[in-house]
Amino acid sequence: MFEGSKPKVDDVARLAGVSTATVSRFLNTPERVSEKTRKKVGAAVEELGYTPNFGGRYLASQTSRTMGAIIPTMENAIFAKGIQAFQEVLADAGITLLISTSSYDHEQEFENIRTLIGQGAEGLLLIGTARPQSTYDFLARRNIPYVIAWNHRWDGKHLYVGFDNHAAMRELTQTVLEMGHKDIAMIAGPTQFNDRIEDRIAGAKAAIEEVEGAQLNLKSCASNYSPSLAGQAFAELMQLNHKPSVILCSNDVLAVGAIMQARKMNISVPEDISITGFDDIDIAEIVTPTLATVHVPHGRMGQAAAGLLLKMRAGDTNNKSIKLSTNTVLRESLRYYP
Repeated sequence: MFEGSKPKVDDVARLAGVSTATVSRFLNTPERVSEKTRKKVGAAVEELGYTPNFGGRYLASQTSRTMGAIIPTMENAIFAKGIQAFQEVLADAGITLLISTSSYDHEQEFENIRTLIGQGAEGLLLIGTARPQSTYDFLARRNIPYVIAWNHRWDGKHLYVGFDNHAAMRELTQTVLEMGHKDIAMIAGPTQFNDRIEDRIAGAKAAIEEVEGAQLNLKSCASNYSPSLAGQAFAELMQLNHKPSVILCSNDVLAVGAIMQARKMNISVPEDISITGFDDIDIAEIVTPTLATVHVPHGRMGQAAAGLLLKMRAGDTNNKSIKLSTNTVLRESLRYYP
């Protein structure tokens, strides 16, 4: 059903003023096409948002029964439960899921999008909103439905299945402040191409600004979500003359890295310092001490995102964003201060 406005080889040939055979040569053996013609055909491909589809089954039936998901990283478990639930719902409907990673790089994500569409993906799951407008324009030209997960905004621009990262971190920080903490540090993941972390940092700052005398010391793990980098950030914070009484971590993986480093430095959590996470992945209940965090309904988010894409695939145009609730989970790693 998504083929109505998708550009075809004929459209590219017409816009470029060449034959369809020339377009085919450009796509398959560009070295056989003159530079002048390559520029014309390339410009037409870019303007139309044309992507060749190499799936034989798709070419024959005009339906591939595949969906795509592009996640920022597979280095940790943050996205695992949500993607698993997403895949299970699609599988029940006879749809195959193709997964790729962007490494928090919008150019890589765009190439992944082109590749997935070329492989016949009839819809896409994207993580967050931090990408160029040109990517959304490309999806619109191709008439490819997509759902944005792991974030939710009331901007009316996209279909979201997610939660308010700003509000969730603000609520956790307010709880920390109510427990007497005012010297607060934060270990955050990469903010580049990551609206979720930007929102969480902003949420923490918003809560702290409301309390007189409260302050935030931010340490950013700019490259990835490595527990070892979180450990380094923790060690640096412990070298400060005025040490924090609590460290907020932008996800549970970083929080576990901080707890491990505290153990190496013979610093007791939470007796000497409190540590919190975000996401409530399985490790939060296994680590010692158990981790205070924000519970994110990853499974329900994946299920809802898949359901929304399936409705769009079936032709339903009356779709609305889905906002899910989060909640602060108090566990052993956070205590009252002093």
